[in-house]
Formats: sequence, structure tokens, C-alpha cells
Amino acid sequence: MAISPSRIAAYDCLFAIDSGTAFSADALASVEPGLSEKDRGLCHELVLGSLRRQIYLDRLMAKFAGAKKLDRAVRVALRLGAYQLLFLDRVPAFSAINESVELVRKAKKASATGFVNAILRRITRESIEIAFADEIDRVSVETSHPRWLLERWVNELGQDRAFSLAAANNAEPPLAFRRTARSSGVELEDVGRPSRHVGGCRMGTGISGQLLELERAGEIYFQDEASQLVASAVRASDGESIIDICAAPGSKTGTLPVSSDRLVVAGDVSWPRLVTLRSNLEHQGVVDITLCQYDAEVELPFADSTFDVVIVDAPCSGTGTIRHNPEIRYKLNEADFLRHSSKQLKIALNASKILKKGGRLIYSTCSIERGENEDVIDRLLRLRPELGVTRPTVDDRFVTSEGFARTFPDRDDMDGFFIAQLTRTP
Repeated sequence: MAISPSRIAAYDCLFAIDSGTAFSADALASVEPGLSEKDRGLCHELVLGSLRRQIYLDRLMAKFAGAKKLDRAVRVALRLGAYQLLFLDRVPAFSAINESVELVRKAKKASATGFVNAILRRITRESIEIAFADEIDRVSVETSHPRWLLERWVNELGQDRAFSLAAANNAEPPLAFRRTARSSGVELEDVGRPSRHVGGCRMGTGISGQLLELERAGEIYFQDEASQLVASAVRASDGESIIDICAAPGSKTGTLPVSSDRLVVAGDVSWPRLVTLRSNLEHQGVVDITLCQYDAEVELPFADSTFDVVIVDAPCSGTGTIRHNPEIRYKLNEADFLRHSSKQLKIALNASKILKKGGRLIYSTCSIERGENEDVIDRLLRLRPELGVTRPTVDDRFVTSEGFARTFPDRDDMDGFFIAQLTRTP
């Protein structure tokens, strides 16, 4: 039996993600060119949907397969098949089962074809009720969030909010995009609708052929509303110098105000990241930005008090972007948060040295963890008393009692971001 291109591509993506050799965004981007628009849509649904339900699917497999240790190829095919049977009404059961069996055969695991066929058929015939140890276990399984991560959020946000956040992380995120420097003459009024919260941001209902054509031409850039909110908070007056310290891949850098009479610098830690940054900026038609390679955690190659505006979009756990990158929840562990916060503080300290008197440091992450956000800023302020918190230029609804800005998937229907604006006393 022939296997549809969408299922082959989805299987290859999920196998690479499960192997730890790719993230979903990169894996999907690598298979998209060979797929039709219809197959591309199904492939996206299969990959992201299977990842969003992975713990639930695995608990279900354990119910039907017992303690049997599953080969990765078999496990991925079972997840893919079970997801279609349980969550995609438009996919016929025979297609989901038969093509999952053929995927296992294609992976040279012919001895497991009967097993896969039997498990998937049992799912269509038998009760799929699962027993839960307690309420946290139930939400952990039903929303496919590791228990330790859910418990962490319960301790920090409270149970109701933590459960709400976990549920929101499994929702399909709205499509957001913006103009680029190439699109000054392109009419976008009939493409999407304006964002209610971020100037210049437009919201779509799905990735259409028209949007893909505009993106390929470099006339629009897909970027979540919250990420655009961070970029919009960078308000630079005429002639002010700007540096984007952790700039790759260039989504926020592409929005910076550039001109021949303004110094704008963007940099990152490695040459491959700079290559990606340069490619993305060129695709967006962005010029007049100086690129630099450095390790901001160690030292920045600039004199003290060089820049008026310093942007630190710090490396982080990414827990605010789980809607877009569902596999993040399975790759994290507790030690990652400590590692990130240590790195973030070192980068922020070095960034503060090159900030002019009266200048502004914009610190942001795409994490919802207090340890990577408010706690980092608290430590930075103790070490750099010449810095003070000033309100970021964002909608009032996002401003916290501490003077920072926060967005959340469940509350705001956008990724979870943190923004702090610090001003150096003159």
C-alpha cells in the first residue's frame, strides 16, 4: 500500500525530533518544499498534534502494549496512527492504521507490523479510559505536560492558572506576521486583520498560498504577536545608537529603525548563527546593520557607555513558546532553568556596561519562569545600582505591578514573553 507524502514527511519529522536531532520548526521547514499545499497542511497537523498529545498517546500505548519496550520507529508510528484515530475525524480509520503499518515496514521493522496493526485496531474497538493517580496526573496526561513542569507552575502560579496555561499550550496559535523593509509598497489591507495590541502586526487565519508567496518574496515575516510586542517596545530617537546583543535569527533585529546616520549593531555567539542572522536580514531587505561575533556571556568587544539602546533578548527555556514548539516541554529539566538564569545574568551584566548614561536596556525572554525574568532583573539591579526600572512602552494590560511587561498564552492568546526596561541614571 502506498503511503501518502504527508504521512511520510510527518513520520520523518517526528522520528528526527524524538531522536533529538531536530526541533519541530526546522524539521517541518526541511520537508515543506517537497509537499503540495494540502499535504503540507496535513503534515503540520500530524507533527504538531502528535507532539501536543505525546504523553497522552504514550499512556494509551502503555495501556494496550503493557510494559513492552518499543523501538523508536514503532513508537513514532504508533503515536502518529493513534493521534489520527483519536483526534482527526476527517481521516478514515483504515488509512490511519494501514499507513502506520506501512511506515513501520518502510523503517525496516517488518516484524512489528502485526503488533502495530493490532494496537491501533484495539484503539478503535475498546475503551480508552485511563486511570489517573490524582488531579495533577490527570491534567499532566490530558494536556501532555511532564508532571514536574506542571507542579512547578502550580507552585508559582497556583493550580487553576497552571492548568489553564497547560490547556492553552495545546491550542493552535493564531497566525501573526508583519511587513518587512521590502514590503513598503505592498498592500496588505486585504491580507489578515490588524492586531489589537501591536502596531504593524497583522493576524491571519491560516498559512495560505498567498501568505507563503509573500513570505518567500521577503515582503512579510511570520512572527508571534508577543515577539512583535518586544520589538515594538524598542523606541529609539533619531540618531540613537542601538545594539541587539543576542540577535539571531533576526526576527526582532529586522524591526529596528536603521539609517545611514545611526549606528545599529547586531551580534551573536557563533558564526553559524551570524550566517542565519545575515540571511534573514537580507531576506527582509534590512541594510545598514553591522554584524559582530562575540560571546556576550564572557565579554562584549565595545567600550563602556557606547550605546543608547541595548537589547538583550536572552537565551532561555522557551516555556512561553510551547504552543509553537510543543516538544520543548519534553526536552527540559530542572537544571536547565538554573543554567539559563546564570547565563542570562552574565549577559545582562556585560550589556549594562556598554549602556550610556540615560540609555535604556531592554531585557526580554520567551519564558514564563520567574527565575529567568524578575529574579534575573532583581539580581542585576543589586549589582548595578545605577540602573532603574522604567515602564516599557506597551499596552497597559501587559504591565505588571513591578513595572515589567508579561504576556501569557491563556490570558492573551499569544506566546508567553517577559519585557523589562531599565534606564541608566545620567
